[in-house]
Amino acid sequence: MATLTYVYADSTAVLGPLATFAEPHCYDLCEQHADSLTVPRGWEVLRLAMPSTPQQPGPDDLLALANAVRDAAALPAQGQQPPAQRASHSALEAPAGAEGTRRGHLRVLREPS
Repeated sequence: MATLTYVYADSTAVLGPLATFAEPHCYDLCEQHADSLTVPRGWEVLRLAMPSTPQQPGPDDLLALANAVRDAAALPAQGQQPPAQRASHSALEAPAGAEGTRRGHLRVLREPS
């Protein structure tokens, strides 16, 4: 819902729209905690204008996430040997008893009945 940023030099807590990237001394808060925020005595709270509706993830966000996962799975970590397999099945294979549709290295699992 909102990102809380502490500015220690000014004894200020800034509560604003959800940040798009992580920074030190920044914390993402849900609506309940953003509304009930309190700060230490002597500190100020600066509340920035918030959007009227939270931004919903779009198809581009889902594709970017899927591409990042695919790229991470395709490249071995630098300077590391691939881990030895404990069993004869692939590391990306579904656990025994899991049913679903497989697309590339991603799997869609069915709702339990």
